[in-house]
Amino acid sequence: MKQNITLSLDKQVLTELKVIAARRSTSVCRLLMEELEHIVERSERYERSKRAALAALDKGCHFGGERPDRDALHER
Repeated sequence: MKQNITLSLDKQVLTELKVIAARRSTSVCRLLMEELEHIVERSERYERSKRAALAALDKGCHFGGERPDRDALHER
C-alpha cells in the first residue's frame, strides 16, 4: 500500500531536483521515491551485516593448533 507524504523544500533545491530528474528522464516524485527506497535498503543491509558480524564474533575464531585447557594455561 502506498501513502502520500508532503515535503517542504527550498525553491532552489526543488529547481535543481527538477533538472536532475529531467536529465534522468523521470519525475521529481519518482527520483525522491527511489532515493528513499535506497536509504531503507541500505539500512536493512547494514542491520543484516551487523547481526552477522556480531554472531561471528560470538562464535569466535579458531586459528588452528591445539587448544590448551585452562589448567595447562595456568600451570607454573
